[in-house]
Amino acid sequence: MKIKKSTFTFQIIVISVLTLSIITLVIWVSTNPVKPDTSSSLGRGIKADSIEIVHFHATQQCWSCRTVGEYALKTITEQFASAYASGQIKYLEINIDLPENRDIVTRYQARGSSLYVNAIVDGVDHIEEDVRVWRLVGSEDQYLVYFGDRLKQLLGE
Repeated sequence: MKIKKSTFTFQIIVISVLTLSIITLVIWVSTNPVKPDTSSSLGRGIKADSIEIVHFHATQQCWSCRTVGEYALKTITEQFASAYASGQIKYLEINIDLPENRDIVTRYQARGSSLYVNAIVDGVDHIEEDVRVWRLVGSEDQYLVYFGDRLKQLLGE
């Protein structure tokens, strides 16, 4: 079966355009670091007394699900060691599949693998899911900068 020359040329053009689009996107993403999200309620003027970082996950985790939690903990232990040691920042790993975790899963309204930040101010929870971390699991450096900046902002630093 012969492929018409015009069909073959069209396929080459489509593949070339897609390839160039992907290369352009990769270059743009790598040269534009993610900045903290100041549009959330947790980013505007709230100085947290304490912070809970909660990584919810299923029993079986993919690489991305594990990495979101690992990078969050690494950010906390490397950039906020004293706040972590004092309990001002807490990190929790919660398996949503276990019945004993039902109350905290309900409190955070977690579904599936997710990372929640709870800025506690005057005893009041300000719980918010951080969905931006999922875009950064492929770049540890960008993740650590983004999440570190977010926590600094919440602590008023």
